[in-house]
Amino acid sequence: MNEPPSLFEVDDASRPLADRLRPRTLADVVGQDHLLAEDAPIGRMVAAQRLVSMVLWGPPGCGKTTIARLLAEQTNLAFEPLSATFSGVADLRKVFQVAQRRRELGQGTLLFVDEIHRFNRAQQDSFLPYVEDGTIVLVGATTENPSFELNGALLSRCQVFVLNRLDTAALGTLVGRAETLLGAPSPLDDDARRAVLAMADGDGRYLLNMIEQVQTLPAPVDSAALAAAVQKRAPLYDKAQEGHYNLISALHKSMRGSDPDAALYWLARMLDGGEDPLFIARRITRFATEDIGMADPGAVQQALAAWDVYERLGSPEGELAIAQAVLYLATAPKSIGVYRGFNKAHAAARRTGSLMPPAHILNAPTQLMKDLGYGKGYQYDPDTDTGFSGANYFPEGMPRETFYEPTTGGYERAITERLRHWAQLRSDHEAANDSTTADDSTAADDV
Repeated sequence: MNEPPSLFEVDDASRPLADRLRPRTLADVVGQDHLLAEDAPIGRMVAAQRLVSMVLWGPPGCGKTTIARLLAEQTNLAFEPLSATFSGVADLRKVFQVAQRRRELGQGTLLFVDEIHRFNRAQQDSFLPYVEDGTIVLVGATTENPSFELNGALLSRCQVFVLNRLDTAALGTLVGRAETLLGAPSPLDDDARRAVLAMADGDGRYLLNMIEQVQTLPAPVDSAALAAAVQKRAPLYDKAQEGHYNLISALHKSMRGSDPDAALYWLARMLDGGEDPLFIARRITRFATEDIGMADPGAVQQALAAWDVYERLGSPEGELAIAQAVLYLATAPKSIGVYRGFNKAHAAARRTGSLMPPAHILNAPTQLMKDLGYGKGYQYDPDTDTGFSGANYFPEGMPRETFYEPTTGGYERAITERLRHWAQLRSDHEAANDSTTADDSTAADDV
């Protein structure tokens, strides 16, 4: 009885393990069933033998290149690979010309562009007519958010599919396949095996490269031996791209959600990824004013102190001050009363234009200004019986508006009570003034 053919290309043992283990069918690709299963979007296209142009967006080592090659094979399209890192318009023009001739002979072309986000907008525009008329089926691969890196015209002609970072189960499957191909179990003990899966960080290619490195070591390989044999991988984090914004957003929202443990985790992720601690210090200072504000006026001082300590001590000592500030902010009462109030005041200022302040709150350094009524009737609040005059400080002709609405949490609870007290005093003053005005009017009528 003949043995079934191998799923993997094993003819050349000199090739890297990751290359030898490339899947030969879409069914062998791990971790992407949400796209490749028979009832999933790409799986349905393959079954119908009708591909549309697409962008595969996912982290390194999740199978983007392999999927593109297999799509071409399983839909009988000629496979034309290009790397945006090494190619230009001249290379694209040659591919388009070949694809046009191929199309005249009844053969379709799948153009795979790796790192497609590295093409500039003019280069991206060159795809449009050939995608539009079906000369090529474009499959672009990118690790960056297509919304930011690809122009709208190209995105409108492509479907974007998000590939998953490989989970522990998918990585474990790859280890098993590697052991089968190599004809020997991995020398890793259980702890080292778990460490390898964690170090891979969802990257199948990196995992297989590590397996290849340790396969010749004498068993058993424990965690210490693994650390000595394999360099620790730098975490996936691009300080200038989406990862940068994703992680600062996660830190910000964890603090806003009063989760100090999650906030510390995202802080550590950013620092481990090489983020500038001063960038984090600036962002948490903004957080203190935007999300805490008057609920805890000391929050901004904590953030500024952390900023100052880091500038004095540097890394790694100064990072502890930032961690302390993150914990303070995460556990502080939250309020966006200042943020909302300031925005409302901005809107009112734009709406009302250049209204003058009321005359009674204007200084009168000259006699002319006094004659014009500047400062007339001004009451010095600290000299009043209640410390509150109830005067109107809005422009004449502009009704009083409420911009700042404190919460009942933290220090703002006391502010809320104080504002209510002053509102009552203001109402009493206004009622008294109305009564005095009415009395003066009656007296004038009697005269």
